[in-house]
Amino acid sequence: MATFTRVKVKKQSCGRMLGALAYVLRDKKVRFDGDRVESGVNCTPYTSYLEMMATKQMFKKTSDVCFFHFVHSFSDKEKITPWQANEIARELAEKLFPNYECVIATHSDTDNIHSHIIVNSVSFKDGKKLHLSPTSIEEQRQVNDQICMAHGFSVLEPYTGQKRKKRLTPGEYRAAERGESWKFRLMKAIDEALEYSRTRMDFITNMEYEGYEVRWDDTHKYILFVTPDGCKCRDRSLHDDTYLKENLEKLFEYRTVHGFTPQTPEPPEGWLSQMYTAENVLSDAVRLGKSIENIGDVPPPLQPSVFTDSKQRQREALKKLSQGHKLQSEQEQDMNLTM
Repeated sequence: MATFTRVKVKKQSCGRMLGALAYVLRDKKVRFDGDRVESGVNCTPYTSYLEMMATKQMFKKTSDVCFFHFVHSFSDKEKITPWQANEIARELAEKLFPNYECVIATHSDTDNIHSHIIVNSVSFKDGKKLHLSPTSIEEQRQVNDQICMAHGFSVLEPYTGQKRKKRLTPGEYRAAERGESWKFRLMKAIDEALEYSRTRMDFITNMEYEGYEVRWDDTHKYILFVTPDGCKCRDRSLHDDTYLKENLEKLFEYRTVHGFTPQTPEPPEGWLSQMYTAENVLSDAVRLGKSIENIGDVPPPLQPSVFTDSKQRQREALKKLSQGHKLQSEQEQDMNLTM
């Protein structure tokens, strides 16, 4: 069963497009059995950003909506290889956006194989901007179902053409994936986003790339996560205190102060334990220092011996002499003074 959903990108810019391409093409995510599972329509993944920007600049359309982001996902029960998933997603992109540059990056590092499709908003043929109506997702899903069935894979309930009171919501469309497992997928998405995030805004952006909405502001006590299916979950409802707002704030504060390199492994005890340990050690040291200050008969610290320049040169000369080296004239004079 394959689903096709659109990722909402709130703040559009060419820099945001570069960030989306860099994220979906990360080696860790597209690597499978030693090879990268990626492809392009009307462009090459490696140079896709330059090609898309060249198209935008040629037609002088570098503002407003810069790109579209879709996720083509298969159920974890579907027996499909990443290469098959990429081929189907590429065929879908060719049919839906024939005159636009598209990058297809297939991720197999999660429970279900899925492909990210990044589409340039400007046509390389005539410079027309791509406009999608609110109901266009329904037509796109019909094309997706046709392609999946042609390849022998299952789809959701087929479209009968009957009128509906309202169009399918993302939650209804992916109803087969609902259940308690969506929370664990959310937690895994949070963990992956944290691997690449230096700041809170980095984290929110990386979650959006995977189709998750994060409502995190100073006026609310909890962080609210909204999954691609439309399921809502507060941080306190997850199964790990690591994801609480106060702890994530401490994490990003810690990374800001001490520096952070994306994808670097955390200490075995975890960043939170390390931070608490450091705080305890620091407080213990402060208490120890205050206790020592309160002791009356504390002897003064020993003063290390300080050698004059002349004595230091004499010691170096003796060391060189013992090793069979000849003394310099200045050193010889110093030695003669001591004899």
